[in-house]
Amino acid sequence: MTSDTHRAIEAVWRIEAARLIAGLAGLVRDVGLAEELAQDALVAALEQWPESGVPRNPGAWLMTVSKRRAIDMIRRNERLAHNLVELGHRLENEEEPPEVDEIEDDLLRLVFTACHPALSMEARVALTLRVLGGLTTDEIARAFLVSEPTVAQRIVRAKRTLADGRIPFEVPQGAELAERLASVLEVIYLVFNEGYSATAGDDWMRPALCEDALRLGRVLAGLMPKEPEVHGLVALMELHASRSAARVGASGEPILLLEQNRARWDRLLIGRGLAALDRAEQLGGTPGPYALQAAIAACHARALDPDDTDWVRIAGLYESLAKLSRSPIVELNRSVALSMAYGPAAGLQLLDQIVDEPSLKGYHLLPSVRGDLLFKLGRLEEARAEFERAAAMTRNSRERALLEERAAAC
Repeated sequence: MTSDTHRAIEAVWRIEAARLIAGLAGLVRDVGLAEELAQDALVAALEQWPESGVPRNPGAWLMTVSKRRAIDMIRRNERLAHNLVELGHRLENEEEPPEVDEIEDDLLRLVFTACHPALSMEARVALTLRVLGGLTTDEIARAFLVSEPTVAQRIVRAKRTLADGRIPFEVPQGAELAERLASVLEVIYLVFNEGYSATAGDDWMRPALCEDALRLGRVLAGLMPKEPEVHGLVALMELHASRSAARVGASGEPILLLEQNRARWDRLLIGRGLAALDRAEQLGGTPGPYALQAAIAACHARALDPDDTDWVRIAGLYESLAKLSRSPIVELNRSVALSMAYGPAAGLQLLDQIVDEPSLKGYHLLPSVRGDLLFKLGRLEEARAEFERAAAMTRNSRERALLEERAAAC
């Protein structure tokens, strides 16, 4: 196979995989079976395209091959035949590719199915990246620093759970929609965060994961244009991603927000993020957690110089976010905003109210932030102890080195 054809097939698969699997799942009503059929079509492309060339409409080619495989499977599998006979006739008689709206509806159903709360968070992430992101098990394993068999097992278990639980391939309606949408957004943001600030390993960032999450978020915004929190999440990711080039030094070391060269921030991504935030606000209603976080990120994006940052507004936005989410991590971030708006003593006062919070017991950013506030107050011995404690907690080697440098500076 030529390298050009290989790259073309990889590109086509990344672009078409989600729609292909979604369309097949809409037909066979089984995500696992749909993914197997799509993989069969990919194998056929790997075998045929090097000789025949990439077809003019590669997505339609893959869908046609997949449908033929589905017909073959129906014919030879008596267990499935009794409830898929009608489907087999429909597939045989269907020559034209499905309408765009039909594909988009199936894609939205696939999003909600892959992120179903019946699955563990690890399974949701793995299945989403597999069927919606088009990533291989090896790519997912490398991204999250786990073994390939572990990822494969998570995906297999996820498919089995969906099949055994007879999880309907549908978009939830009514009151259930808000809860299920929150699960979808949580999965996408978790993928983005793992790319933006890696929890373990030698790299401070994994940009490919950020790109995958952004792509999924943009697709979801196109599928659900009237959901403000979807646009809020996209805005948040676009604005955070705009800082990527400035967050890492020449040797891969982390560069903190207030020390970044803002000329290196991506103005295109900032523009996209602010536009998405405008859409979220124009849709009305009480801002959700992602829209509020995006509004905070927008305050930083609009400040060309760190000294121009509207910390009072940021502190107010964090207060609104704290009332909405009641999260200790939000309170931790609010303490930083308060320290910038009203002085380190104000931030430390709030931080000390959550220092014994059980959910933050192993969270390295708690002693890291506390060390920073103590350092600004001139309490250097206490600050050094906090930075050392934070360094011992983190599993990211780049972050550990930064914290150890801050401890030494005390």
